[in-house]
Amino acid sequence: VLVVGKLGDGPLRFNELRSAVGGISQKMLTTTLRGLERDGFVTRTVFPTIPPRVDYELTDLGYELLVPVGALGEWARKNTERVKAARAKFDGIHA
Repeated sequence: VLVVGKLGDGPLRFNELRSAVGGISQKMLTTTLRGLERDGFVTRTVFPTIPPRVDYELTDLGYELLVPVGALGEWARKNTERVKAARAKFDGIHA
């Protein structure tokens, strides 16, 4: 979800995307990007330069996904405190 949102502003290189998302491992970002590419949401473009440059960009299908992703993000922002309270309650019961 975060990766799709960050790519909504245009193409990014791997490390730019990793910095923009924050707190994601290289392995997890690679796995996420491969899945998004496989599903048709992202394209991966390799440029024949030294060192090699790889850009990731949303496809038309990926841009369509921005609307529901944005709605999910807004829902998460509005309900952060409720989720924290539910976690605290759960942790108190299962400690």
